[in-house]
Amino acid sequence: MNFPRARRIFAALLLCLLLFTTACAPKTPTRFDQAQQESSQQRSGQAVAKDATQGGEFNKFFPSAQAGYQRVFTQEKKGFAEAKLKKDGKDLAVISVNDTQAVKGSANPAAKFVNSSKTIAGYPAVSQGTTGTAILVGNRYQVKVQSRDPSFTEAEREAWLQKFNLDGLTRLAKAQ
Repeated sequence: MNFPRARRIFAALLLCLLLFTTACAPKTPTRFDQAQQESSQQRSGQAVAKDATQGGEFNKFFPSAQAGYQRVFTQEKKGFAEAKLKKDGKDLAVISVNDTQAVKGSANPAAKFVNSSKTIAGYPAVSQGTTGTAILVGNRYQVKVQSRDPSFTEAEREAWLQKFNLDGLTRLAKAQ
């Protein structure tokens, strides 16, 4: 009998057996697998109200690209739409519209506008920190501009808020 050939065959069989047993062994779930499973099963406690406006409906109310500026949509979901405002490839601001009635089971996000003494384009306005400015349109939609670059000032945020189709958003709020 040829021992070197028998050793190779034996080694190959051992390797196949090893691969077979490790491949068929049950995989131990990681903490991420468990979290994914738990979040996938939570259908009854969704945070978005059924009557929330679809995010895609907001896109047509965003300001169009202007001289030197580029608008890049980044997120769209039920009750929310967002775009980046860029110039020369640099992120200057994030502009967004969200349905304040979309969030279930929490304080009304529109409440912060009730005592506002400031208005922009006739709509109640609030500052959100040092980099954000928002208005409430049609008592329902929060339109917000957040600076992402220090050079993008409060005056520019206010000017961009006025570039939204605010009348269109008001009509949409009344139709809902």
